[in-house]
Amino acid sequence: MSKTIIVTGGAGFIGSNFLFHMLKKYPDYRMICLDKLTYAGNLSTLKTIMDHPNFRFVKADICDREAVFVLFEEEHPDIVVNFAAESHVDRSIENPGVFLETNIMGTQVMMDACRKYGIERYHQVSTDEVYGDLPLDRPDLFFTEETPIHTSSPYSASKASADLLVLAYHRTFGLPVTISRCSNNYGPYHFPEKLIPLMIANALADKPLPVYGTGENVRDWLYVEDHCKAIDLIIHNGRVGEVYNIGGHNEMANIDIVKIICKELGKPESLITYVGDRKGHDLRYAIDPTKIHNELGWLPETMFKDGIKKTIQWYLDNKEWWQEIISGEYQNYYEKMYANR
Repeated sequence: MSKTIIVTGGAGFIGSNFLFHMLKKYPDYRMICLDKLTYAGNLSTLKTIMDHPNFRFVKADICDREAVFVLFEEEHPDIVVNFAAESHVDRSIENPGVFLETNIMGTQVMMDACRKYGIERYHQVSTDEVYGDLPLDRPDLFFTEETPIHTSSPYSASKASADLLVLAYHRTFGLPVTISRCSNNYGPYHFPEKLIPLMIANALADKPLPVYGTGENVRDWLYVEDHCKAIDLIIHNGRVGEVYNIGGHNEMANIDIVKIICKELGKPESLITYVGDRKGHDLRYAIDPTKIHNELGWLPETMFKDGIKKTIQWYLDNKEWWQEIISGEYQNYYEKMYANR
């Protein structure tokens, strides 16, 4: 049965991959991308589907109540998947206000539209960062859906606030919602300020590879296609009012990832440069995905050793995409963040 789905933030990294997945798997679905096209939104990412008969792109801000309500009036979506968010921790430390505006108020606007026009499912894409961090010396500990929220940055606080608002709309208004909290994603179309694409781009240019602190911080890495498949399952079969953790069971220390990239690209580890640590830098993230596995049958399909090779190859094959980004506003930001470390 055909459905109409609004995907906010669909010109970003995970949102675009989700659109590709859905259009390929559900040829009769109508997919609408709502994106403000901020620094992390890139319309060229969507060029392969811009002419697809079942795809529509709308440039608008999720905080713009009038624009959002007009879109709902036109499309009457069955499902909304909210990827739209300010998501870079360093940027949230520099300017917390915009994170509160987009991540909390924008979420409210989207849910108000869902309440007015009716919806089968509103899905909030969240992050494991709402749980805070885990100690490096306790590899037996993992985040579950019952782990208390304990945020470390303005970014994670804004996402946790949005999650609580989503659950409140479910309880107060009966809005049919689900939430997913994922670990670090990687793969094609990842914005070049993030760790893996930044290291690939810098290594290819023989530039220093800036690593925070000692590089011992551990993240659980999830290949973006696996994440998209999980969200697909949740919006179709997940229980209303529930939170689902999506993790890759692929824990890696940041420094080990950088060394893998150096090896794959044939670059010397002498390019690695340790810079001053991030304020409030979380030590370790690790997700227990038992709930989504037991309820929906999902498991990550891509091991990190395979996914990182595919990701590096994608960046080698698509230099034009990320070089255009680096030559723009990003260059000034990069200088600001790392020059005086």
